[in-house]
Amino acid sequence: MRPPEWIKNLLVFAGLLFSQQFDDPGRVLDATLVFVAFCAISSAGYLVNDLRDVALDRRHPAKRHRPIASGTLSEQLAWMAAVVLAIVGIVLPLLAVSSEVAGLVALYGVMTVAYSLVLKRLVILDVMTIASLFILRVVAGAVAVDAQASEWLLLCTGMLALFLGFTKRRQEAMAEMAENAETRPVLEHYSVPFLDQMVSMVTAAAIISYAIYAVQSPKIGSEMLATAPSVLYGVFRYLYLIYDRRDTRSTAAILTEDPGMIFAAVTWVATALLMLYAFN
Repeated sequence: MRPPEWIKNLLVFAGLLFSQQFDDPGRVLDATLVFVAFCAISSAGYLVNDLRDVALDRRHPAKRHRPIASGTLSEQLAWMAAVVLAIVGIVLPLLAVSSEVAGLVALYGVMTVAYSLVLKRLVILDVMTIASLFILRVVAGAVAVDAQASEWLLLCTGMLALFLGFTKRRQEAMAEMAENAETRPVLEHYSVPFLDQMVSMVTAAAIISYAIYAVQSPKIGSEMLATAPSVLYGVFRYLYLIYDRRDTRSTAAILTEDPGMIFAAVTWVATALLMLYAFN
């Protein structure tokens, strides 16, 4: 179920934060329920993915220790858990939030299954699919609290997701070269120079799109620029870890374990809260 990966689902709170509704208990509850729903549906997707890739995982030096690949968790039980989690993820928002949010969660589930079955093997489209899942989280969170997600916020989210996706592919490509093993078929279509170009492009696009969003923030205008230093530091720190330190940890592990990334996240949240709630 990969609980460390649930950190990505915190994006559902973006609509709550930027619409200045953190002081509304009802809205906070709605966003929290959506967060739980996405944790459930994403965990179902991880189980399906591991079931699909069990043969490849058993050839990977690290992934072979995953419960399904190692035999600790039976495939039958994993399928049952995936079905139950998917049902919970869709029914929870349907009963407690809205049918629109339930539909978005269901769409997320369909896309993750499509990713596991087909899309993860298609060069470039694999990373673009991951980015679209990030955007879907933001949209669902905004719909849950009746907020309007800014077009620039969605674009920025997509660019940052592409940034994380292409840096992850570069990590995997470097690991395969070092271990002389083929564990992810799509990597045969990615060269390190190409991935470096993609990382450079989406890094610039992410920073520029965030700067434009910060200048045109729907609620407080250019005051959101106060959060830009945290974003810049976080992006630069991540690149430093990937390129200079050659960090091989997962995206979630880097975001939650590296002191520099934690500092960037904490300062960004604190500054955003101050700008949105204390000074307005």
